[in-house]
Amino acid sequence: MKFVDEATILVSAGNGGNGCISFRREKFIPLGGPDGGDGGDGGSVWLQADENLNTLVDFRHQRHFRAQRGQNGMGRQMFGKAGEDVVIRVPVGTEVINVATDEIIGDLTRHGERLLVARGGTGGKGNVHFKSSVNRAPRKATPGTPGEEREIRLELKLLADVGLLGFPNAGKSTFIRAVSAATPKVADYPFTTLYPNLGVVSVETDRSFVVADIPGLIEGAAEGAGLGALFLRHIQRTRLLLHLVDMAPFGEGEDPVRQVRAIEEELRKHDPALLEKPRWLVLNKADLLPEQERQARAEAIIAALDWRQPWFMVSALGREGTWPVALKVQQFFDEQKAAAREAAEDAAARAEMGRDG
Repeated sequence: MKFVDEATILVSAGNGGNGCISFRREKFIPLGGPDGGDGGDGGSVWLQADENLNTLVDFRHQRHFRAQRGQNGMGRQMFGKAGEDVVIRVPVGTEVINVATDEIIGDLTRHGERLLVARGGTGGKGNVHFKSSVNRAPRKATPGTPGEEREIRLELKLLADVGLLGFPNAGKSTFIRAVSAATPKVADYPFTTLYPNLGVVSVETDRSFVVADIPGLIEGAAEGAGLGALFLRHIQRTRLLLHLVDMAPFGEGEDPVRQVRAIEEELRKHDPALLEKPRWLVLNKADLLPEQERQARAEAIIAALDWRQPWFMVSALGREGTWPVALKVQQFFDEQKAAAREAAEDAAARAEMGRDG
């Protein structure tokens, strides 16, 4: 299952510089003639696909991108300097749409691929171009043409990096609100989440990941019970699972250990390989327990589960402990990316050695 991340931005190319009207005036050269130079071309706006980006979250902070104007022409046939282009980095897989016409301008599918989205204006001609046998002192130059400006919509079809698992009311929607800008519906009854909610967690510029709030699973989900059956397939495409569990449940039969085991059984029924995927335990709703009891309760749950992977204790409602979880997740993906890059470099080096040998 794919989700769509969107951003709308305004791109303005630079105007061309104006041509210059000038005459050569030097001692002992009475008939110097016209020497006005051309204006420089305006800078263009390009999009460039970058495999190191995976969301459009950074466009929330900057929505207008403007390239530099071309410099005006000068005397002595000196041309104006061209304006500098603006290159906007976007994730691989970004589709670009003209908002005014709803036309698809292009689709960036490969790392390093570029797409021109606003062309710079052309520099004007200086009066040196207009002299003739009948007009030896032309007082004519042309202005630069305007650069293109358009509003474009960027659409990125995403697969979530992180999937949130857990029973209804485990606090998944509250957790995603705490760590991202997503605003899923939250209420104190089961099945509040009817569709997956997508949140982009931005740790800092160029470091972000996508988290999906999967509708609450219940026992029998693998056979079609509840709302989670459809989304078990989506979990297979995430790179990390965060398993949320209410560490302070009320009511008979709401033991956290039993709930974790029940979800594990549904994963096993759907696809045993899901249990091999990295899965971290997030003990939520710590604020409902007295402060002096929280750590002991958490350790008892971890011991009963014989949990060997990372685990955290948080209060998603109070946003206590949620940001350290986000930082740890980002570190996990950074390390994965570094390992993949190192493996690719090693493979390239071995291939090079093979050719030399």
